[in-house]
Amino acid sequence: MSPKLLLVGGGRMGAALVGGLVAGGWADPASLAVLDTDPGARERIAASHPGVTVVAEPVVAEGVVLAVKPDVAEAACRSMMSAPPRRLLSVVAGLSTARLAAALPPGTAVVRAMPNTPALVGAGVSVISGGDTATSADLDWAESVLGSVGTVVRLPERYLDAVTGLSGSGPAYVFLVAEALIDAGVMAGLPPDVSRDLAIGTIAGAAKLLVESGDGPADLRAAVTSPAGTTAAGIRTLEFKAVRSAFIEAVAAATERSRQLGR
Repeated sequence: MSPKLLLVGGGRMGAALVGGLVAGGWADPASLAVLDTDPGARERIAASHPGVTVVAEPVVAEGVVLAVKPDVAEAACRSMMSAPPRRLLSVVAGLSTARLAAALPPGTAVVRAMPNTPALVGAGVSVISGGDTATSADLDWAESVLGSVGTVVRLPERYLDAVTGLSGSGPAYVFLVAEALIDAGVMAGLPPDVSRDLAIGTIAGAAKLLVESGDGPADLRAAVTSPAGTTAAGIRTLEFKAVRSAFIEAVAAATERSRQLGR
């Protein structure tokens, strides 16, 4: 029997999807297959996900998720000529649905997505866009796959590069802030382990408050910024150092890089 889903690429995102699909009840391990040309990756998938079929060559499946690096994505698509899929969900950064469709067997419906790494803990944010031949049923299918590891938003494909710059790359920006806060705490005299716990706990708590309070970020910031207080002094320094502008430029640079990958 053909697998329900073939994941091409056994890296972090592919492994996260396998785990999420099984844990969320979308599929049982026996209905999933993972394709990876690297023997080490195949061994890791087989060891961490018993029951999942691990292969080195394409097999016929009801649907395919493409989770490889951009420079090998089109070659991976061309390799599926011997086992043509009906629909394909790509989580490859930068590559358009039209470019992927040109490398796939004729008639393959392509949905492009940009998830992010919190999918590893079931808290990802993904945006999906359908190609020219993708139907609402194809988008529903793609949403059900990525919904197993987080939330899903549908947008026209013209927004995908900006999505990549913001939410696709966004976790790395947050991790950089965490690193900086930990270093700052140590410089202020805190023990490294205490500084780490405080910084990470503060970011986690602030994110939870932002999600659950119903207030916007500006309102929440104002609520803890007393006139002439300690937080006001810190915020003034951040604004003086153009931190807000740096984030805007970082998202713009990542967006442009996504566009370059698709050319």
